[in-house]
Amino acid sequence: MAAVCKACNEPLTLTIQQEGSAEEGQQQQQEPTTTTVPDDLELPCSCHFHWQCLHDQAPAVTSTLKCPSCSTHLSGTTASSSSSEEPTSASPILATYTSEGGVESGLDIFPSLSEEAFIFAHPEALPARALHTMVAMGDVASMVELMDTVDADTVTDITTAKLLPWTDPQAGGQSALHVAIECQQASVFWLLLWVGSTLPASVFFPGAAQAAEGMGLRRRDDIPRDVDVRYVKDAQGRLPADLCREAGLPWSRYVEGGLFK
Repeated sequence: MAAVCKACNEPLTLTIQQEGSAEEGQQQQQEPTTTTVPDDLELPCSCHFHWQCLHDQAPAVTSTLKCPSCSTHLSGTTASSSSSEEPTSASPILATYTSEGGVESGLDIFPSLSEEAFIFAHPEALPARALHTMVAMGDVASMVELMDTVDADTVTDITTAKLLPWTDPQAGGQSALHVAIECQQASVFWLLLWVGSTLPASVFFPGAAQAAEGMGLRRRDDIPRDVDVRYVKDAQGRLPADLCREAGLPWSRYVEGGLFK
């Protein structure tokens, strides 16, 4: 194993903290202990990096397919010189990773690098995907907490207004409302319409409106049609109304009732 990481010049190990455990009958918990494990990612050019150190340089690696240390091409596919064309999943970068779990040879790290590069370019993707997961699970409390958090964050320009119409290019271009319909999460469906559409308040069930207001979810009256959650299309060009029709009763009734006009 190489001595140090090419990026940070530190040993190719990772120190992890393990919580102390109290023996049965003992009142006092033991102090946390630390242990050192391997963290050695060897590229095809034989350069070594910590896993995170290489992924911190993901945008450059995925756009050039070159080692950030020695500039050797890492894949059999040559990256395009056009800035409009990105390397695809057909550009494997096969590495050897030695970690706490052992040695993984022939590990294609291009997908994980691509994901990291995508997050670099689209920082809103992390909270938006978290929101989609909560929507799928019907976890209304966590959704409200996430929306409050992003709206209170003054460091970034990520807001609830940006998360609601966001579509995931790696999940069929679905928005949060598409996910709610697909997973048949009725409570979440109405919550998303409350905060992300221009539907009049009179359309909502009295109980739903009161619950939303009780959670501090205020309505906006300045939502342009192209970001109104009812009119956001997925990668197949489907509107949420189309998914409601496909889902059958009771979802198709929402279309017939005029929710998506």
